[in-house]
This record gives sequence, structure tokens and C-alpha cells, in this order.
Amino acid sequence: MIFKLSFCQSDFGHYTPNRLQCIAFPGGRPFKTRTPIEMTFSLHSPHWQVPIKGIGENSPATGDLRSRVDSGRSYDYRGPTVKILVVGSGGREHALVWRLRQSPEVEKIWCAPGNGGTAGVDENCAESAAECASVNADDVHALVALAERLKPDLTVVGPEGPLVAGIRDKFECRRMRLVGPSRLDARLEGSKIFAKEFMGRHRIPTATLYGTFESCSEAIRALDAVDWPVVVKADGLCGGKGVLVAETRAEAEDFIRRLMGKHELGPGGSRVLLETALKGEELSFIVLTDGRSFLQMAPTRDHKRVFDGDLGPNTGGMGAYTVDGMIPPEIESIILDKIVRPTIAGLSEEGLPYKGFLYFGLMLTADGPLVLEYNCRMGDPETQPLMMRMDFDLAVALDAVASRKLAAFKPAWKSGASACVVMTSGGYPGPCETGKRIEGLAEAGALPGVAVFHAGTRRDGHSILTSGGRVLGVTAMAGNLEQAICKAYEAVDKIHFAGAHYRTDIGAKGVSKSRAAGEIPRG
Repeated sequence: MIFKLSFCQSDFGHYTPNRLQCIAFPGGRPFKTRTPIEMTFSLHSPHWQVPIKGIGENSPATGDLRSRVDSGRSYDYRGPTVKILVVGSGGREHALVWRLRQSPEVEKIWCAPGNGGTAGVDENCAESAAECASVNADDVHALVALAERLKPDLTVVGPEGPLVAGIRDKFECRRMRLVGPSRLDARLEGSKIFAKEFMGRHRIPTATLYGTFESCSEAIRALDAVDWPVVVKADGLCGGKGVLVAETRAEAEDFIRRLMGKHELGPGGSRVLLETALKGEELSFIVLTDGRSFLQMAPTRDHKRVFDGDLGPNTGGMGAYTVDGMIPPEIESIILDKIVRPTIAGLSEEGLPYKGFLYFGLMLTADGPLVLEYNCRMGDPETQPLMMRMDFDLAVALDAVASRKLAAFKPAWKSGASACVVMTSGGYPGPCETGKRIEGLAEAGALPGVAVFHAGTRRDGHSILTSGGRVLGVTAMAGNLEQAICKAYEAVDKIHFAGAHYRTDIGAKGVSKSRAAGEIPRG
């Protein structure tokens, strides 16, 4: 261990140590002080630690220093050194940037392409969120070139598109670190048919498959032999809109024709599968894994339908919440033992050790938890309430995944609940008008326990304009679910833009269950 200590003359006329750098560590950061200090170092820690004792009595910074001296604690003065590139432009990515920026390890964050919340000053904390780069999140070659220029220590990918396209493979062959699955692993989301076959090989509980089809006429003929309702799924990526629970034959036929005949959702609908419809409560169960160990996120629930009461077409997600005790311990054990561990082990057995976030879309049925779908990334809007409850350093956890050292990491979660209400442009999930000025963001973000995460927004001078279907994820944290929801809607009421739409019943079922269980007092 080699340390370099330099001195300079202070304003008070005596020499004081003002710069200490651990030059044995590449990228060691300087510590500067104008206060005479005594220093000791721990050689057993990867960070050098400085117990501080004040010597001079006329220090210009005595207030903060004395409070630390009196505590007798050690402080890490290494300073932030980690530079992170976040790929994506949605509410999920803004929430990741927001959480990563709170890490003492992180010096710099870029976001490609980012949005109106990640660019400029963030109303959630009056600081710059990230430096945005105008690169399309689906343009893998441009992202590789960007990373080669910026040289981040770590890249985190939010959306599924670049993962399915093999961005991790491109980064790894250039010796750049990226948290996210390989192209082969990402087939769990990129191909619903592959995922279904994978679950069959590893005996992971899921809905019964009627069949997979490559022609529109074959899929329609197969409807003669199904029970109703039936689930129709596009095989590939369709932006969260490639699944329909069809109650009638006419509904199923129309959806199949739109997918396979009219190609309304693009090439992701060129193949379809039919499976049984499941009854129960849906649950989003997300883990972060290095291929051997995994870190379990707090369970969440999202709301897919666009209108209250779970009516209307499917969307990318209209809101989500997470709360203590969302599922009983015995159900959690079944999920871990029958679904999560077999999935991670199965990928390793097939030569595909998974590194990154792995999302399990589950249905809690009378027969136990069954897998509806896999996603190869965090959910949106589930990420937003999760980031609010997270009580550990996300940057350190991601580094542990990239280094395959996650087993030693110990996560923690804030008690209570958090909820996210998504505000959309009018007409979503269909065609919608954009370019509408958004008012009230600062007022909403100033509320205690509230963070406003941007999705479809862009900056125009000092104004924030709508630029997509899902515009904002208004998120709040509180001691229980009812309070979190009330806070979120209080913030929503302060935000205004032409055509704004949102559901008014996010988390309502969860509140009813909590009241029935006596967890929330009746008002």
C-alpha cells in the first residue's frame, strides 16, 4: 500500500496536509482539506478509511468536522470513481439513474438516449440527473461506439430490444462490462416459444400449451380445440402489447389476423402460440443474478389495462406497487424453489449462465404459482416503486453481478410501501398527440416521499413537453400502501398537460386486502 501526502500553506499561515491520494489503486481519488488532521488507515479494507480528530481550533469548517470528530466514526474519503452508462429512455431508466446517482461510488452517469427527466436538472432533487447522448436504444452498433468513446466502467441496459439483439455479446468481445443477458439468454423474452419449450425441459410450472403456429390460418383453425377464454401470444417483441386473453372466438381471430396478417405489431407477431388462460392474482417477481447467486427484489404488482377496473386494451403498464408482506412466506418459498432456482440452474446447464435482471411474470393460482412470461430486464413501471424502497447501493450490486461476486452482497429494503401512477398522453395505447407542455412537475416533486420519473418527455428550453404514450411515473413511498397511494395521487393532481390520462384505482385491490387483514386501519 503506497500513499502520497502533499502539503500547502493555508490561508491561516501554517502548513496543513491538503491532498492525500492512494496511488496503489488505479483511479485513486484525492482527498482535500484545509483543516489540520491526523490520519490512520485500514489495510484490510478495499477503501482507505480516515478516523478524523481535529487539531486546529480556528478551522473555517469546524461545524461539520466536529460533528464527525465527536461521533468517533471512520469516513471513507476515497471519493466517487465509477462511471456508468444507462441505456434506455423510459421511466425505468430515469428511476435507475435516480437511484444510481445516490451511490457514493458513482462519479458520472450517462444515459442513452435518456428523456426530459434524465437530461438537465432533475426536479426530484435539483441536481443534474445524467448526461444524455442522442443514440437510439435499439441501435446496438451506435451504442457500442458510444461506449468505446465514453469508456464507462459499467453499462446497464433497461429495455429488452438491445439485449435481444445481443448488445452484451458485442460489449464483452471488446472487454467492456455490461449488466444484462447475452443474446441467447435474452431469448427467454425475445421468443415466447423458446421460453415455453425451456420451461418444459426444466419442469417449470406454467400454463398448458395448445400449440405454436407460423401461419394465420393454422392458428385460427386451432381455435376449434381450445377452452375459453384462451390466451393468444405473439412469439416476439411487441412492446408489451403482444398478448390477449380472448373471451370469444371472434376476439381471438381478430387478434391473430392483426398479428400475423396485418403485422400491426411488427415482426414479433409472425409466429403465435395458444395457451390456457389462468385464474388468480398476477405478481411481478424480479431477481438480479450473476448466473450463480441471485438477489431478490421486493415483489410487485402492475396494472396492464388502460382503464379502471382492468378494462380496455393492454398497455406497457399503467401503474405498480410494492408493499411489505405482499405474498405469504410459503408462496415465496415455492416461487424460489420451483421457479427461480430451476430457471437460473437450467440456463447454466444449457451453457447460458445468466447475468442481469430476470423478471418472472407469475399467476398465483389455486394450484400454486405458474409462470406467465419471462422478461430479460426490469419491468416498467415496476422499477419505479422498487427504486423508492431500495435500501442498498445499486451500483455496488451491479458491479457484483458483472464480477460474478453477488453471493457476498446483502440487500436491504425500506419497510412500508411504494406506488407508481403512470400518466399517459390522450389516446394511449393507440395513436396519441405529443408536444404538450407539462406543468406542475416541480410542485409534485417537492412533496415529501414523492419522485416523478419521466418516460415520454423531452426538454424544449426551460419547458418539458410530452413525447410519447406513457409520459410520467408519479411514485410515492409511505408507511403503508394506502398512504403511498394517496401521496402518489396528491402529486398527480399537481401535474397538468393537455389530454392527460391515468387510472384512479392503482393499488386499490392491495388496499382492500390489507384492510381485510387488519394491516391498514379502516378510516
